[in-house]
Amino acid sequence: MIYRTEHPRPGFRRDNWENLNGKWDFAIDHGDSGEARKWYATDAPADAFDKVIEVPFCPESRLSGVEYKDFMSAVWYRRTVTVTAEDLQGIVTLQFGAVDWFCKVWVNGEAAGEHAGGYVSFAFDITKYLKPGENLLVVRARDNTRNPMIPRGKQSEEFYSHGCDYTRTTGIWQTVWLEKKPKNYIDDITLTPVVETASVMLRAIVCGQENLSVTVKYDGREMACAALQNVSGDVTLCLPLKEAHLWEIGAGRLYDVELRYGDDVVNSYFGLRKIEYRDKKFYLNGKSVYQRLVLDQGFYPDGVYTAPSDDELLADVKRSQAMGFNGARLHEKVFEERFLYHCDTEGYIVWGEYPNWGLDHTRPEAVHPILSEWLCEIKRDKNHPSIVGWCPYNETWDKCGTRQCDDVLASVFYATKAADPTRPCIDTSGNYHVGQLTDIYDVHEYEQNVEKMTEIFRELAECGAHKDKFAPRQNYLGDKPFFVSEYGGIRWSNKDGWGYGEAPKSEDEFLTRLEGLTNVLLDNPNIFAYCYTQLTDVEQEQNGLYTYDRKAKFPPEVIAKILGKKAAVEKE
Repeated sequence: MIYRTEHPRPGFRRDNWENLNGKWDFAIDHGDSGEARKWYATDAPADAFDKVIEVPFCPESRLSGVEYKDFMSAVWYRRTVTVTAEDLQGIVTLQFGAVDWFCKVWVNGEAAGEHAGGYVSFAFDITKYLKPGENLLVVRARDNTRNPMIPRGKQSEEFYSHGCDYTRTTGIWQTVWLEKKPKNYIDDITLTPVVETASVMLRAIVCGQENLSVTVKYDGREMACAALQNVSGDVTLCLPLKEAHLWEIGAGRLYDVELRYGDDVVNSYFGLRKIEYRDKKFYLNGKSVYQRLVLDQGFYPDGVYTAPSDDELLADVKRSQAMGFNGARLHEKVFEERFLYHCDTEGYIVWGEYPNWGLDHTRPEAVHPILSEWLCEIKRDKNHPSIVGWCPYNETWDKCGTRQCDDVLASVFYATKAADPTRPCIDTSGNYHVGQLTDIYDVHEYEQNVEKMTEIFRELAECGAHKDKFAPRQNYLGDKPFFVSEYGGIRWSNKDGWGYGEAPKSEDEFLTRLEGLTNVLLDNPNIFAYCYTQLTDVEQEQNGLYTYDRKAKFPPEVIAKILGKKAAVEKE
């Protein structure tokens, strides 16, 4: 059995690809001496790779077959692939969904590429290292979660999981595949919908000089087509659509796109939707919509960072919707593209985030480890209609008495706006906003007493002002959309663990508290969104609406009735 056989990039899909998931030879290199001992060589010592691992699961996970949870200085992977002489007439790339953190690849004993960054996709052109027939691939990954210049997200920097830090992920944790393309090919596409004119702007970066044709379909019916002769480089087209089918909450209504460039064929899709943040509200296609979000951390009991199946990715979206949520903060992790695809198909709105925890934001040089990978994330995910905002940092607390470097956060914010001017950016969620830089003013509030929660937001409800608990380091001036981007976190479990505040003593008390806290936010005419913590338990953190193994703690329809009450901003 091979896990995760589906194409990993639904938004940029070629049919000529080979999934490399499955069993690889594996080794843990505690001394990080494997390169010196030439484990990459075709004649590497027979006993060097003493284990077998199931890719794409990290070695800490049960599904990997290794389940080694201690720190590992380096890990090694090895397998063979077969290519034909015909394949080598074009370009063969080795593609990785994600490898945490530093990856080096050898092909037939020759170094073929390196990549730093544990969360985004990357590829190497390995054509010149291949020969017809069988070829040897070797991958080494290094990941020091204790290094303050390496972002780790919610991976524990201690031996055990603790607080809101969980089991680590080392090495390969998303699909690996070979992709074969002609020498003239499509390198990148950007799809920007225009609701007002029922059209889509397409920008294609192409390599070579060929004829380009584009066909757009909806439900199998042709909606638009265009053809250009002998194009190269950067190409832009405006495609009017014959029919307008809006992407809405709960209804993805995706258009299919096929691009042909010479012999290269790429399939993609887009959603026709317009998002706006104005009048301190969120508008989808001109209609005020309250963002009922849940905190989703993307951890799995058997795969850690990696879902055991594509069906489970979709199931998490469905579980959230069943509880009454219309979207999520994808928290402290870059989620894989298959998950975003399911968000797109289901009409489920999400905020794209970056796993900044572990990266020392007090140091100016910390701009380098985040900025390069964050911009790659934006480039990879920019076409997903489900993404309604970006958030590169979360809770940038002081470190050993030293405050965040505001210039670092500001640089990342401005780079985000330059890379994608179509979506808002929260500079750092919760705290500490850099002056008035952020597009959205958000706070985290885990008060468990409904009366106290009411008092915290009373002034905001009555006159649009808010005294932030972190004032004077951050202040709300009343001019930006206001988002309570973390609240709740109510513990409900018969296991050892933790949640926020004192756990309720009965189901009725839990539901009463949930309803009271949520109503404070829904009834406030100056709050456009909430985000409840959280969708599922994660290891020792027992404050999910589902258990870690995805069992509902309460009837979903009961929770949905509480969370789905009409909000003040929707009463127009």
